Amino acid sequence: MKKNILIAGSSGFIGKNLVEYFSSKVHVFAPSHAELELLDDNKVYDYIIRHNINIIIHAASVGGLRGRAENKEEVYFNLRIFFNLIKNFSRVQKIIFFGSGAEYDKSRPLVNISETDFGVNIPEDSYGFYKYVCSKYLEGISVTRIINLRLFGVYGKYENYFYRFISNAIVKNLLHLAIDINQNVYFDYLYIDDLMKIVDYFIKNETKSNIYNTSSASRSDLITIAQRINQISTYQSPIIVRKKGFNNEYTASNDRLKREIKDLRFTSLDAGIRSLYHWYKKRLNSVPIDKIRQQQTDLTGTEGL
Repeated sequence: MKKNILIAGSSGFIGKNLVEYFSSKVHVFAPSHAELELLDDNKVYDYIIRHNINIIIHAASVGGLRGRAENKEEVYFNLRIFFNLIKNFSRVQKIIFFGSGAEYDKSRPLVNISETDFGVNIPEDSYGFYKYVCSKYLEGISVTRIINLRLFGVYGKYENYFYRFISNAIVKNLLHLAIDINQNVYFDYLYIDDLMKIVDYFIKNETKSNIYNTSSASRSDLITIAQRINQISTYQSPIIVRKKGFNNEYTASNDRLKREIKDLRFTSLDAGIRSLYHWYKKRLNSVPIDKIRQQQTDLTGTEGL
């Protein structure tokens, strides 16, 4: 019998990929905001009971916390959604929550950071603090039916190409524009297709822990990525770097994840970029060219989950 899976946040980058990946495997429930108000705990409970939900995947977020000015109200709303979903863990088989490397505090370099480093620093930014509070709660209860997949630099189709570096750079190259980098930085990128397979594993299997760095543990800098895009393309985009040196590194150890999933394999960055490049190439007519041309955005400041 197919499971009933509730995907909270189905209209976002990861949510859209979850719906697309799981629709042929399970019964997917992907309610819009009008169909389910996640801030109302009674409505969340009623929805779960009415649709006999077995699995909850929490990919929802209020506002655009990453890369924006501090908004403490959004922290409250996001925590309210988290706990409205988590309080139902006894009524479902499993809950999967997407945490963030920002939980480790991105005001400092995060270099091959491991789960044992969590809690050493409390994040200074609102987004990191919101994820930190959620993770601290899950760490305290240690219930392996509630899994925190702590994400770093996930990339792929449906991400916001105005702000996410790899998609933004690909689109600009396809439009024969310069690739704009505020400051070079090392990231730990994970292809969205790999994340879908990891989520699938955690739905189907019992686990040894409830918190996992979910990364490729492969270190790549933005200038090198821009150069790789130029190698794929017939057009060589100028690469503009506004600030010298490197910003804080954002990479993680995935040793715990690899111990959990013995046959785990990752899409190489070259293969992932190439696949995404051709995906955008087929859809270039839908890209608002004028907005891309006018864009003056600190790209590296908004990258990373």
